Amino acid sequence: MSERVWKPAEIRRRFEHGERDFRRLEIEDDELSFRDAVLDGADFSHAFVVADFSRASLRGCRFHEANVKTCLFDEADLHGADFTGAALDATSFRDARTTDATFTDAHIQGQSLRPGERPS
Repeated sequence: MSERVWKPAEIRRRFEHGERDFRRLEIEDDELSFRDAVLDGADFSHAFVVADFSRASLRGCRFHEANVKTCLFDEADLHGADFTGAALDATSFRDARTTDATFTDAHIQGQSLRPGERPS
């Protein structure tokens, strides 16, 4: 894990300047959050994230083996996102667009999702 907690405002600023690698960070929500953000192609693999991604564009993002428990992805565009092996307990995907998203071996309440399965 990271030596410090990163805030969405810092991630957004770095993304706007071309950074895409946010692996292994500890990310905690702030007043800006990730609501409505465009973070297409960002890599949050192995990160510990507590944040609101509602209505965000997360096309092709990687959350491989990330802990995104309690995160909100409501109405987010997750086309092609990779949640392989992610921890998804209490995570909300209400009305999210998950076309071609991968959730294989993601964990929800002790259950692993099989290839092709999506969280409800």
